[in-house]
Amino acid sequence: MRFKITSLCISAFLMMGTAAYASTPYTVKNGDSMYTIAQQHNISSKLMLGMNRLPCPNIYPGQTVYIPSSSKHYTVKSGDTLYKIASASNVSLWAMQKINPQLKQINWVFPGQILDVPVTAAAPNAPSAPKSAPAPAKYSVDSYATQVSQLVNQERQKAGLAPLTLDAELSNVAMAKAKDMIQNNYFDHNSPKYGSPFDMMRSFGIDYTAAGENIAKGQTSPQAVMADWMNSPGHRQNILSSNYDSIGVAYYQGAWVQLFKK
Repeated sequence: MRFKITSLCISAFLMMGTAAYASTPYTVKNGDSMYTIAQQHNISSKLMLGMNRLPCPNIYPGQTVYIPSSSKHYTVKSGDTLYKIASASNVSLWAMQKINPQLKQINWVFPGQILDVPVTAAAPNAPSAPKSAPAPAKYSVDSYATQVSQLVNQERQKAGLAPLTLDAELSNVAMAKAKDMIQNNYFDHNSPKYGSPFDMMRSFGIDYTAAGENIAKGQTSPQAVMADWMNSPGHRQNILSSNYDSIGVAYYQGAWVQLFKK
């Protein structure tokens, strides 16, 4: 069985701003470059880099990148929610939040407010049927998550670091990400449904000043996945970072997710 691991971290105060655009996922093919993809979609390669938070234009076949798209305005009407507008416009909640960075939470909309909606699916009229945003299924921290958390704190104790608190709400987000990777058959920090881990945390109502994510796939036990993470510099850095005080952990059908925050 092929094992996979990857890590990502960010400090909120170090986040670089990106242009407010909706996006669609694109799988990089052999022969693609950031420049040729940008040309094909009539956008600048600089905008592509900004949307994907890439420091350089290097990409590889099989990688998922996000292509910015244009938008049109929509005036919020009485009874609207962001989820209703997104559903009626046939776009994801994440895309609506991405193109409207002024919305810090999904329920922060009010009548008369002007929102951007991706032009390819923008609805000309207000949604007709009221809907409510789907609440994430509550996740009771299971045995695997508890074991991973304990192993993390053992490693932190060896390094002279304070233990991380196993956070049930953060573990709930981690489980949603693990299920999303399995159900949508991808392995990446950026979800086609939720966006980046940092966007995802915010959409689930998780506040943070620093955050990170480790993911893995194929390991069969908490000990195995922790061994792989600790043998990888990027994952080890997240596990042993002094920037975090909380951890969320999830395991679902071979997919492992660790989320860190402060």
